[in-house]
Amino acid sequence: MYIYAKLMSSLQQQNIYFHRIVFSIHELDEVIFVETAKKWIDIVLGRICVALFTLLVILVSWQVITRLILHNPSLITEDLAKYSFVWLVLFGGALVFGERGHLAVVIVKEKLPRKLRIGAEILIELLTAFFAITVLTIGGMLATEIAWNQLSAALQIPIGYMYIAMPLSSFFILFYCVYNIYDVIKKRNNIELLN
Repeated sequence: MYIYAKLMSSLQQQNIYFHRIVFSIHELDEVIFVETAKKWIDIVLGRICVALFTLLVILVSWQVITRLILHNPSLITEDLAKYSFVWLVLFGGALVFGERGHLAVVIVKEKLPRKLRIGAEILIELLTAFFAITVLTIGGMLATEIAWNQLSAALQIPIGYMYIAMPLSSFFILFYCVYNIYDVIKKRNNIELLN
């Protein structure tokens, strides 16, 4: 009976280790997927921002050349520069948010105890997600819908193309909010494992 109990205890212990290993492998796959997704979104957003900035520099330079040297300002470049600037600001803001490079007042948060600090970080991400959903997604879709019937004077294309950058950038901001919450929880779990 003692040997049977010892054997069952050993099997249960091995089963626990097996489940921990399987859970760790599953957790590792999840981490790799999330990290890879963030890396690719960072790369895509970075390249979009570089392309928009390059386009903006070319358009503004051409506008200056046509205005000051040729004395015949180009009307098209002004509108295109405006569109590319709006898109650059919104996508660049999403990229900076993803890198956690945005302005933040951390004095209060860092004086909080560790558990409250984690809660404050999650609350900040949830508030940012709420802003992204209400202002950028819903407000952006409403603005796009209203502006879709208005044509740009020089380009004769709908102004809605400029406003559609708002809901598109909110998608990236929402992804980064979810990622940042995931990162905060992952760091908290890692700290608890060390203690």
